Amino acid sequence: MILDYIPIILVIIVAAAFGGIVVFSSTLFGPQRPTKIKTMTYESGKDPVGTTHERISIKYYLVTMMFIIFDIEVIYVYPWAVQFKKLFADLGIFAFMPMFIFLIVLELGFLYVYMKGGLKWD
Repeated sequence: MILDYIPIILVIIVAAAFGGIVVFSSTLFGPQRPTKIKTMTYESGKDPVGTTHERISIKYYLVTMMFIIFDIEVIYVYPWAVQFKKLFADLGIFAFMPMFIFLIVLELGFLYVYMKGGLKWD
């Protein structure tokens, strides 16, 4: 029984060893010339300006909400739509109602973003 797991354990050991060797070799063979600019902190490729306690615009959160809404919609609606004919044949209208309620909740999220001005091109 344990002999069946030996190839899997061997692959895990080889993968871990390879990953460790690659990480260690990059620090061993790579150039080590730290400068003030290289060691300076940055965010998104920009130099830090101001304090860390600045307020973030509401637009950032609205875009984030829209991304999450679209992401959730695609993850759940697409597989349901692919299987809808089979589900409708088996369950009838009961295959449609839970997704209808789910879409209403998602549309409330879109409505919130719209009301806050998240869809304007300002």
